[in-house]
Amino acid sequence: MSNPAPSDPFSPLAAPRPPGRSRAALLKRLADVVCLPASRVNAFERSMTADLLVDMLRDAAVEEREKVARRLANLTEMPGVLVRLMLRDQIVVSRALLENSPTLGDADLIDCARQATAEHRMMIAQRRGVGELVADALVEAGEVPVIEALLRNELTRFGHQTLETVVAMTRDSPRLIPLLLRRAELRPSHAYVLFWWADAEARKSILQRFAVSREILQDAVGDLFSIASEEGWQDPLSRKALQFIERRQRNRAAIAKSPYDSLDEAVLAAEGGVTREIAEEISYLSGLKPMTGAKIFTDPGGEPLAILCKATGLPRAAIRSLWRGLRRPETDSTGAMAPALDRVMATFDMIAVDRAQTVLRYWNWSLSSAMTPALLKAIRDGDQAAIDEYSVPQRAAMLALSHDFKR
Repeated sequence: MSNPAPSDPFSPLAAPRPPGRSRAALLKRLADVVCLPASRVNAFERSMTADLLVDMLRDAAVEEREKVARRLANLTEMPGVLVRLMLRDQIVVSRALLENSPTLGDADLIDCARQATAEHRMMIAQRRGVGELVADALVEAGEVPVIEALLRNELTRFGHQTLETVVAMTRDSPRLIPLLLRRAELRPSHAYVLFWWADAEARKSILQRFAVSREILQDAVGDLFSIASEEGWQDPLSRKALQFIERRQRNRAAIAKSPYDSLDEAVLAAEGGVTREIAEEISYLSGLKPMTGAKIFTDPGGEPLAILCKATGLPRAAIRSLWRGLRRPETDSTGAMAPALDRVMATFDMIAVDRAQTVLRYWNWSLSSAMTPALLKAIRDGDQAAIDEYSVPQRAAMLALSHDFKR
């Protein structure tokens, strides 16, 4: 004859029974105690109750956990162990906290972003007032829909490095570009790099917003050019900064070493075919490093050619000469100007000389002057951990040239 089941309900040999009203009531009462104001329950009692509640919730049904989450959602202060358990739970449980709790701390949200699912990260991205550290944790997951939600959230705050990560992602996720261009945090150092892989509409927006005049800078340091010249331009830091600011774009000293008498003559020679040698001469005569010139001449969109011509005082016809030398179509099947060439001509007409010089100087500054051996290694190795060691133009070069160096 078999032995009857023990009558003690707490015995480990007792037969399991479905949860009854007592469990639901107990969970509710424990949640009520946790929610009591500080005048009714002290910190130790609240913590003890939370520990007991956590222990029960680990094995409770989803519906029971969801009810507790809704009960706690409006609580101004929740024990950390309870918050983290519920934020890491299934989205049907954590939804009430992520949607309705205004007091979740950054540490709890970061933990949730790193330990939970993409659905959790999406809900965090849509919260009011996403801070820099939380945004960084969400971006590091690399989920484009979540980053889209962050960019659409006007109350998100992005840190500089986090924004750089998003800029780099736009190369492979171009749908982020229009959203990124609307962000007030976007700096010229980001936009001028983003330009290289942006589409025509985005490029137009970048030039309209970020191609700024250097007039204030020129007025502020105008007297320093003569001082630097008297010193023989010996200070490399001053020389680099003043080269960015000065009004003159063409390199007059390069003419003495060039086989061409002027930049205009070199451009006319390029009409017969843009060779590497001619491209380098045009770069030198334009006050550019060959790396910058190479980036301009190989750009598939062609807008950088318009920037080059406008910044250096070349006539509009110079664009057609370079276009022809690059063997790009000038007309379409109907005999009208090819859409790409027409767009480049429109870019030339749209931008002022000083603003075009700003863009060109920034490209030259970031793509060549900043190319230190350490940066080249970082580009090749994808050394994101070392990114803080670099200056703004160096980081811009890292982003713009990462594909060129097979990152």
